[in-house]
Amino acid sequence: MKRISLFFLLIVAVLSSCQQQNIKMHTIIHSDGTCERMVSYCNVMTQEERDSLLGEHLNGWSQPMPECLCIDAFYKSYTEVGKDDTVKATFSCPFSSVEEMCQKTPLQMNGVRLKSSAKLYKRFRWFFTEYTFTETFACVRDSFKLPPVNYADENIVSYWFTGYPNIVEGLSGAETMSKLNEIEPLINKWLNDNFVNLCFDYIVSHYDSIPNPPVSRQRFIELKDSLVEFATKGKNDVLEIQPKTVFKDFFGSDSYAVFFDEDSNYGKELGKAFNDRLNIFSFNVPYTLSMPGTVIDAGTGICKDGVIYYPLTGERLIPQDYVISAKSRVTNIWAYIVTLLIILIAIGSWAYSKKPKSKND
Repeated sequence: MKRISLFFLLIVAVLSSCQQQNIKMHTIIHSDGTCERMVSYCNVMTQEERDSLLGEHLNGWSQPMPECLCIDAFYKSYTEVGKDDTVKATFSCPFSSVEEMCQKTPLQMNGVRLKSSAKLYKRFRWFFTEYTFTETFACVRDSFKLPPVNYADENIVSYWFTGYPNIVEGLSGAETMSKLNEIEPLINKWLNDNFVNLCFDYIVSHYDSIPNPPVSRQRFIELKDSLVEFATKGKNDVLEIQPKTVFKDFFGSDSYAVFFDEDSNYGKELGKAFNDRLNIFSFNVPYTLSMPGTVIDAGTGICKDGVIYYPLTGERLIPQDYVISAKSRVTNIWAYIVTLLIILIAIGSWAYSKKPKSKND
């Protein structure tokens, strides 16, 4: 039977998360340098909730907010009841500058607000004014002790997580699949090793609290490679490993079982550490952007009907900062009018100068 990879399971989790709440963020850049940010999400209602909401003031309706959102109190909110069993909550806020907007990014990961910085450049070109907007979201590589570039080439890592650079350009479908099949085991090993190291390092940091450990702390550290080899032998993914059983079989002792007990403080802390890493892969908030005038460069996004679409996911924040950029152009109608008037005046002056003078002049 073909194995189910850890990354496949993570992708399923991402898709499930997106389908459930349909979270989106939209940024509007105005020609005067001000901007507006809106974020929305959907929740499923019971029939009783739906019946009670129809015809009433909806802004009083309250439901748990998605974990990836951190909406400040000054955001205005409104809700809409859909035709099906969903209700859509939207929050919006105007800002005087893109720099101010980034200080209140309404997105968070593991309870920490995402860090972003933005710049808006305005260039006057007489017949048109050009606007260039960039927003950079800080990477989360520090969440993983072992960097992915230790396992694969930098370009391969970047392509796997972000799609750039396109290392499969020009390849056929079969060749692309073959290439991806070569890369996936490398990324799986990177993730597996990080999870194993996370568990091992946590136990080492709390080793003094273990009653009657079978080996000393120093010996435990020395046995790390042997333990990892024993735990992963015959296993394709870390999800197949039963840590409590592995430690008992390897050391012949239940002394480490407390770290894998979900009801113990150690088990809860270690479980949270694992979940914090997994949450990075489930983070997915589509980012849309509206620019003044006509979009002439959408960067890595896709422009449709004047709106640019970007995929903002946790995976894209792993190898490096994620940059959203766009360029637009606003036509200065007045400049054409002024230019036409200047041309007409010039032509009129020239024609007047060429007019034959009468004898009385």
